[in-house]
Amino acid sequence: MIKRNLRHSFSLLNVDYVRLNAKWNYRNVISPYYRIYYIDEGEGEISDAESLLKLEPGYLYIVPSFTLCNLNCKNSLGQYFVQFFEDSTDGSSLFANNRNVLKTKATEIDLNLFGRLLQINPGRGINRSDNPKIYEKDIYYKEYQELNNQQNTSAYLETQGILMLLTARFLNPQLFKSPEHKVIPIKIAETLNYILINLHADLSVYQLASRVNQNPDYFSRQFKQYTGTRPLNYINEKRVERAQYLMATSRMSYSEICAQTGFDNLSYFSKTFKKLTGMAPSIYKKQIYQVGFNH
Repeated sequence: MIKRNLRHSFSLLNVDYVRLNAKWNYRNVISPYYRIYYIDEGEGEISDAESLLKLEPGYLYIVPSFTLCNLNCKNSLGQYFVQFFEDSTDGSSLFANNRNVLKTKATEIDLNLFGRLLQINPGRGINRSDNPKIYEKDIYYKEYQELNNQQNTSAYLETQGILMLLTARFLNPQLFKSPEHKVIPIKIAETLNYILINLHADLSVYQLASRVNQNPDYFSRQFKQYTGTRPLNYINEKRVERAQYLMATSRMSYSEICAQTGFDNLSYFSKTFKKLTGMAPSIYKKQIYQVGFNH
């Protein structure tokens, strides 16, 4: 019998039922948290880099963290939604190789799960101002972890279970695109974990190669062969993802975020951030709040 340990857990951000209108119209949205929608009436659209999906009654949708997408409602849309952060023991993500919006036919159980999630997590909807003077002073996400900590053990475990059940609906082989199976050499796998827990440190190809006693050129080729990208590209992608998370969940200044994510200076941080997300850090931060406020 294969023994498995769960490496991933979730931190609830928001859950609610809303009726949307034409104000729900956003382009190039990218957030550090997951979203799952259950549509019960009306229609809308959601698209990513690869496809456009119709939001229609009776279906579930998931937008994995760090997935660039567009959201649109022309008339009206009834939507149950839950937003949550993903945590893992090694910094990895369930959808690391599948940053795409997915759709699946909903069941009565799914609707009941949303109902129960709302019942045991009252007051977790979104009802904030979109005035920058307010949201810059009262950071939008600052309360979520405190609210989770206040849950009793029963409600906390049940919330975890429901989020896992809803997420699992999108991980079946028929829907989820499993990456091409490759047996990653232990030295590359260990390096990936090392990078994720040392993003704040000085990371260079030479240093990473030296750690595993390999020639830098050979190490770089091996790294790209098994990850699809060069070491420095991978490091920058993970640093920007960590920066997005910190911007959403903390009061850190950009200088402090630079220090936490290993960028040498604000200029290089801003340049890299915009290159990978398509927007400057300040625009990204504002976009996070605006999308949430207008649910």
